[in-house]
Amino acid sequence: MAFSQDQFRAIISCHRRDARASAARSLLGVASLGYGLAVHVRNALYDHRLLRTHRMNAIVLSVGNLTTGGTGKTPLVAWLCQTINQRSKIKNQNCQVAILTRGYKMQEGEMSDEPALLSAQCPGVAVIVNPDRVAGAAEAIRAHGAQVLIMDDGFQHRRLARDLDIVAIDATQPFGFGKMLPAGLLREPVAGLRRAHAVVLTRCDQLPQDTLEQIEEDVHRINHDLVIARSIHSPVGIRMHEGTEIGVEEIRGKRLFAFCGIGNPQSFFHTVERLDSRLVGSRVYDDHYRYETSDLNRIREEAVRQQAEMVLTTQKDWTKIAKLAGLQGHPPLAYLAVELQIVAGAQELMALIDRLLGGRMPHP
Repeated sequence: MAFSQDQFRAIISCHRRDARASAARSLLGVASLGYGLAVHVRNALYDHRLLRTHRMNAIVLSVGNLTTGGTGKTPLVAWLCQTINQRSKIKNQNCQVAILTRGYKMQEGEMSDEPALLSAQCPGVAVIVNPDRVAGAAEAIRAHGAQVLIMDDGFQHRRLARDLDIVAIDATQPFGFGKMLPAGLLREPVAGLRRAHAVVLTRCDQLPQDTLEQIEEDVHRINHDLVIARSIHSPVGIRMHEGTEIGVEEIRGKRLFAFCGIGNPQSFFHTVERLDSRLVGSRVYDDHYRYETSDLNRIREEAVRQQAEMVLTTQKDWTKIAKLAGLQGHPPLAYLAVELQIVAGAQELMALIDRLLGGRMPHP
């Protein structure tokens, strides 16, 4: 059985209850047993030091998640990188930061979406793309003099020892429907949070206070010592071809057509609607979708039919369409630029990071 990303989520969430969906859930449930056993055995081997971890001559901060796709960890990596750089400048310290990422479905000479996004958001910071995190860390230290390594999507990559584990949890879907892949979205059991030092809840502006408090209670029940911070993805501008930018207030009341290929598309559409614009149509592609010019043509044709005044996408998607033909035209194509903002727990999170860096950063 082949399903799109949207169909898959409808099946595992039980929103679809037809016979085909029920059969698919049964098969996925059997597959998840094998996956879960493999994860349990692998974690046990690391816990009992039967599998070796490699410690580098650098501070390693890992940003990861419990579920697959769409938790907002890439903006969190960028925030950490920018924050550490800013704090080292304030303290007159020369701290060299590098980002480690595995990349995704890359072709030779091409940088995939998330590394490209990190390079754009963290200018001057080396972004090392290598699925072998130990080799990537060694390259960052050798070639770039890195003293702090921020590992993107690192929670399950236990071969590289880390000094701090931060887990991003999407507050709109915190525990992956409670089931392991492929029956749910969990990459490992939620008990894995016992290894973590901090949790950052993302998209907290999309949920009521009591729901957020319940998630925090559930997290603390697993690991009472965790630092928990809340964050939002704050829109900061609308950016178009050749660097043109307008403020988000300029799209209020406008008819917009939106598209994206990310892990949690509904969160993006929800953000667009919260800008007081009129979302007249949308199109969802699978996460990490590789766009072609023909896709842009179809998107624009659909936008014209809906009488949209602008076509809006995410910055992650923009990194994949920026070199395609057809960006210019009517309605104009643009992306919504967002920044991660910590809205609660920032002091506790930064204290944790400062304690880690304090004794190991170079002194002026």
